[in-house]
Amino acid sequence: MNRRNDVLLIDGYNMIGAWPELARLKEHSLEDARDRLLDMLADYQGFSGMQVYVIFDAHQMPGVGATYRQHKLTVVYTREKETADECIERICSEWISRRRNVYVATNDMTEQHVIFGQGALRMSARELLMEIRENRKEIKQTITSPSVKHRHSIDNRVTSDVWMKLERIRRGKHEDDDDQTFKGPLSKK
Repeated sequence: MNRRNDVLLIDGYNMIGAWPELARLKEHSLEDARDRLLDMLADYQGFSGMQVYVIFDAHQMPGVGATYRQHKLTVVYTREKETADECIERICSEWISRRRNVYVATNDMTEQHVIFGQGALRMSARELLMEIRENRKEIKQTITSPSVKHRHSIDNRVTSDVWMKLERIRRGKHEDDDDQTFKGPLSKK
């Protein structure tokens, strides 16, 4: 499936809370959980070809929000008094107006209904995690399996008569030469 023009919007903290590995990391360090999420999504983006946006809630923090690139992902921290859901809806409508397939990964049922109403496709946290795991398996298989290179030769398609004629041409002989001696440009006649 070619997904080069598709866009995936992800509610970052929703994934951290829903994925067991990240939930355990969050208990010790929210920053480590965020970094691990971004690492996993960078691999996923690289393999799937989708353009991935990870949106983190910052609505309780003062400031104007921020958008930056990390591992070729677009990471968005929402503006003050803006939730991740509101930001996802805004970005979703921008991409849908550009006629792109937009997927939104969140476990928030209300948000899933809203974005589905806008024309986006919904994906649960579990579905995204399963897809990431499947991609990892495919990446490992691609890396570990020896690539078999098939040689496209004409050996099996050319008759022996044609081979003999080609060999004579290669050696500089003419059709009327009966003797098997080489008569190239440096040989004496």
